[in-house]
Amino acid sequence: MHTFRGFNHIGIAKSCALTIGNFDGVHRGHQAMLSLVSNEARDRAVPSCVLTFEPHPRDYFAKILNKPTSAPARIATLRDKLAGLEACGVQQCVVMPFNEALSSLTPESFVQEVLVKGLGAKYVLVGDDFKFGAKRAGDYALLAQYGLKQGFEVSRMNSYEVGGVRVSSSKVRDALDRADFKEVEQLLGRPYSISGHVVHGRHLGRELGCRTLNVRFLSRFQLHSTPAAQGIFVVQVHGLSKHPLPGVANLGVRPTLDANDVNQGRVLLETHVLDWPKELGENGGYGRVVQVNLLHKLHDELKYDGLESLKAGIQRDCDQARVWFDKYQVQDRKI
Repeated sequence: MHTFRGFNHIGIAKSCALTIGNFDGVHRGHQAMLSLVSNEARDRAVPSCVLTFEPHPRDYFAKILNKPTSAPARIATLRDKLAGLEACGVQQCVVMPFNEALSSLTPESFVQEVLVKGLGAKYVLVGDDFKFGAKRAGDYALLAQYGLKQGFEVSRMNSYEVGGVRVSSSKVRDALDRADFKEVEQLLGRPYSISGHVVHGRHLGRELGCRTLNVRFLSRFQLHSTPAAQGIFVVQVHGLSKHPLPGVANLGVRPTLDANDVNQGRVLLETHVLDWPKELGENGGYGRVVQVNLLHKLHDELKYDGLESLKAGIQRDCDQARVWFDKYQVQDRKI
């Protein structure tokens, strides 16, 4: 999949079959849309294309209006979203920075500047609740009118349901908040996971006798959001050896530690592998791309009264994780 930041780049397709959305989580409803747009692209002999936005438009307005709680919790990192789109066969993805200029475009300008001039859309597929343009003034009916004038076809896809329940990013967020990973998997069509490069932190884990793999959850485009799942989890780690490794992970802001440390209060996924592979050595995880599957929530993040209390808490979490693995004998499950 070819990925572009905006559409003013050499190599971007001059025509396409397009779908538009935030695609947080790339759930089963998204997957159905992507399958349909791919079929339409093949019929027209043009590339399939996704237009998406970073930050999420609600992230942007949360910052502008100084209402951080109005920003949606994020299901996936940008990396995982792009990987999900590629896995669905999308040939081109355009990530538009959502900013004042974009948010101020009238519906007509959005169609003319972005869809026609920028992307050369020949076919546009949107969801049944699609809105566009400044103040969300445009809807499907208006887009269809512009399509007739500008020479592109417009289609609308109705809601996708699983077991009579509409699949949406909001449903996935709710299930993650409740740590119902069985429901999350039904909505996503795969186990819930977070992936990324292992980065250096403050190396506190070594002092505590609990080495961790640190993966940043939020990019610089997503700093006004929180992850949809937060707390301490039993996990499986892929990417370090031939087989998944059992572990325990903290996804959050580590309230016991200094918010002004090297991580600057950023949300991290810190994963401790219960049985570290000797062949990796002490520093063998850095720079690798790992995928961490969240399997079971142990508890919310806790604020301990010091490092010794934190160390004891980590040990309890590790012990509970081992008990959970012994009980459920989780099989190798990878996207």
